[in-house]
Amino acid sequence: YEACAEAAAWLRARLREPPRVALVCGSGLGALAQELSDPQTFNYSDIPHFPRSTVQGHAGRLVVGRLGSAPCAVLQGRFHLYEGYSPAQVVVPVRALALAGVHTLVLTNAAGSLRPHLGPGHLLVIRDHIDLPGLAGRSPLVGPNDERFGPRFPSMTDAYDPGLRRLALALAPKELRACPGVYVGVGGPSYETPAECRLLRLLGADAVGMSTVSEASAARHLGLRVLGLSLITN
Repeated sequence: YEACAEAAAWLRARLREPPRVALVCGSGLGALAQELSDPQTFNYSDIPHFPRSTVQGHAGRLVVGRLGSAPCAVLQGRFHLYEGYSPAQVVVPVRALALAGVHTLVLTNAAGSLRPHLGPGHLLVIRDHIDLPGLAGRSPLVGPNDERFGPRFPSMTDAYDPGLRRLALALAPKELRACPGVYVGVGGPSYETPAECRLLRLLGADAVGMSTVSEASAARHLGLRVLGLSLITN
């Protein structure tokens, strides 16, 4: 908690306006930050206790400004278990931004389809997830619970806010063929074998990726509203 609070305090001392919405940009999706008005940009390497992004397509910058009328923080890049980070390190940015004033988190990712009706370029609005690393004990909530973050046993029913899901489905451009579905998070970094894809389909997953689930769990622990969006790329 102290590390995340120090990062939050560092940001508050430098920001012209505290963000209320945070957006985590998945692989190749960081260009959204260019839409912010009056932006302030911080390298992850300058923010106390932030890990370093090591993946191509993840710039490793935090950009804070306004998107429309909303004060937003855009994370250009995230951290993954396959980079060698612990689950707790993966969610440092989410926790720090929550302590800095964020109440809504938008998680985006690039994902692989597990269903014939989902093709490249389609948008999956996540209604639920399967956290395989978390089910195996690699959750950011494992270990002594700090009540300053949230309760020992947070509910994950409606982890992805129903109102935000309805809004996303209503506003998505028709060419994205947006639909609700289940995202399954895996550890990576190897892609899934055909047998693993068959297993994940049997479990009820519509798309698979190597991110998002840890951040969603930490966000719900903090009481944030969460929207999850998967751009189907393969």
